[in-house]
Amino acid sequence: MADSRPRENDLFTALGHPTRRKILREMLERGGESSPGELAIGLDEGLTALSYHVRTLAQCGAIELVRTERIGGSKQHFYRPVMETPWALSALAAETEE
Repeated sequence: MADSRPRENDLFTALGHPTRRKILREMLERGGESSPGELAIGLDEGLTALSYHVRTLAQCGAIELVRTERIGGSKQHFYRPVMETPWALSALAAETEE
């Protein structure tokens, strides 16, 4: 039976994209939960692309889906950061110090 838990190399690969690092830093700074719509506005990014990157971060275990909410005719997803990998947190912090 295959292990369905995210692997550390998945996180490494996911954090190779600058938009995903921006999303994760923004979520860690905000604390609590955020929706892709809120993040798209805060980061001045398009919602479609940002949603893709949020899903990628969720698949590798850096963030998790907390709840969904029906807004108008669509469903909004809310995520919170759960990444505790020391090397990844250090890398995110170091990048902002440059």
